[in-house]
Formats: sequence, C-alpha cells, structure tokens
Amino acid sequence: MIGSLRAPLARADVDAYLRRLRLAPEPPSAEALGRLHRAQVEHVPYETIWIHLGERWGIDPIDSFRRVAHERRGGYCYHLNGAFFELLGALGYRVSRHIGGVHGPEGPTSDSLTNHLVLVVEGLPTDANPEGNWYVDAGLGDALYEPLPLVASSYQQSPMRFELTETNDGVGDWHLAHDPIGSFAGMSFRLGAVSIDVFRKRHAYLSRSPESGFVKVLTAQRRHATGVDLLRGLVLTRLDGASRVELVLDQPGDWLEVITELFGMRLDAEPSALAALWAKVSAAHDAWLRSTEA
Repeated sequence: MIGSLRAPLARADVDAYLRRLRLAPEPPSAEALGRLHRAQVEHVPYETIWIHLGERWGIDPIDSFRRVAHERRGGYCYHLNGAFFELLGALGYRVSRHIGGVHGPEGPTSDSLTNHLVLVVEGLPTDANPEGNWYVDAGLGDALYEPLPLVASSYQQSPMRFELTETNDGVGDWHLAHDPIGSFAGMSFRLGAVSIDVFRKRHAYLSRSPESGFVKVLTAQRRHATGVDLLRGLVLTRLDGASRVELVLDQPGDWLEVITELFGMRLDAEPSALAALWAKVSAAHDAWLRSTEA
C-alpha cells in the first residue's frame, strides 16, 4: 500500500480537532489509534442534515477536517474518513485511502464500489497483529467502534459481532460482514491506495440524486461503547446492549435538541431554514406513516 502526500495542516486546526475529540496529542501507537477511533465515532456524527438543508458540500478532505474541527459538523463516509485521514497523517500515522462498497443482502457487487471510503493504517504491530496493519473506518455509522486488525477473524464490539475475511471474488480484497442487527449487510474493499478524486462522481450522485437514500431520508448516527444512537427522519432508535428503544420526536424543539445535544452538532442555519427543515422532515414522516397504513 502506498503512502499519500498532503499539505501540512495548521497546528491550530489539529488542536481544535483534538479538542472536539476530547483527546491530547500523543505519538502513534495501536493503543492511541484505538483511542482516536473511539473518540471520532463517539463525538463526530455520521449525518446527512447538510443535504436536507440544501448545503452543497464537496469532499475535499481539508474542508471536511475544518468542518469537524471548527464547525462541529460531521458528514458521511467521504467526509468522516476524509477528515480522519488528515488527522492521522498530521499525527504521524502511515495511513492510506481505499475504495469500498457497502452492499445489502444481495452480497458484494462491483457496482457498489466507490460508495464508501475506507482507511488502512500500517506500521503498528501488536502481539495479536504482528504485521501491524489496521482496518480503520469511522464512516459506517452503526458499525465499527474500534479499528480492526487487518487479519481474517471474527471480532466482538458490543453489542455487535463482525466477520473480516480476505476475499478473491473479483470485487474486493477484504470483506466486512456486519452484525445482523446493523443497518447494512456488509462492505467490500480493495487494498490499492487511491486519492480522494475517485469518489467525487459517486458523491455527486449520493448527495444530489432524488434516487439516493441519503436524499430521501435525513439521518444522524453515532457509535458508543455499548451501542448506537440512530436518527432517521423523526424516529430516534437507541441501541444499548440488549436494549432497543424507538422514540418518535414529534416536537421540533425535542428533535433539534437531540441533534445538538445527543449528536453534538452545531446548526448555524437561519431559524427560517431550520423551520423549513422541520416541516420537510415532518411531512416525510407523515407520508411514511400513511404508506404503512395502506
């Protein structure tokens, strides 16, 4: 796997990012990588609120980094793993980007490739991972809490279990099987390192096409040590160990409080834009209810 060249980030940007993660800088190690990954998925949400506010974000990784560090926003995989790539590089990690493809129960397909950005970190050997290569992914929403050794095995991260396998299926070099309680079936990825540019065309489709699930349904997700918080439209699902609770947020104040407090986001949109967003999401929820009753 090849390395990547990057312009150095300002020290103030890196410090601001680490403050959001509530971490101090430390030298690269497998243990420190785990702390960074856990803090990233706990404090920087997977979210598509920007799409539903009509914001046209690109996937330039420095822009993504600064939104995380200074604007308390998140994004989806291209933004989250894009920003995390920059942070890890600035802290001295050997990190590379890779093409991934999230898929449903039909299994891996070549068509799905580039719908996901994966990171791999090298050079951090441990007793359990002597080669020192790590699959790093802060951009799957309800999946990884910690990095996985790039070693074929089953891995338990409460309350979920993942299966990582090396593959020769013509789609990817590695495959992650998600726990059955997760929001997708699995994800394949390739080991060849790539630039961010290979994801631009798919990003345009995912963020703008009326056929995109991200355009159809607003979501925010955050992983934590014992489960997941997941907002889809007005429905908040809280998975905590064996407990699963669903709550419909039918008041705009409660809905915005969940976004800002539970998911830790700052929405700087004008009050009229937030009111329009609430009306849009509420109408979509009502339409969904009518469809389930038909």
